[in-house]
Amino acid sequence: MAKARIAPVHPGVYLKELLEELGLSQYRLAQDLGVPAMRISHVVRGKRPVTAELALRLGRYFGQSPRYWLNLQSRYDMDAAEDELGKRVVREVRPFKAVA
Repeated sequence: MAKARIAPVHPGVYLKELLEELGLSQYRLAQDLGVPAMRISHVVRGKRPVTAELALRLGRYFGQSPRYWLNLQSRYDMDAAEDELGKRVVREVRPFKAVA
């Protein structure tokens, strides 16, 4: 029986939940961060990644490490890549075998 995987979670899901908990609008966050409102909207909808620049801004704004946001993005990217390409990579890549 194959192990069931949970679908990758985009960092925008976490950002949306945080905004709701704090009673902040996406527009207000964008204004306070100094970025276009569409950028925040796209991240929240999973249409755009959290970049290093946005991670710096989010970290400063929420009093968190920017690495928190980058790690969420990195994990999402890797999980999505494994879901999409994992089996193909296993088929196509011949692992290096050291000769003793």
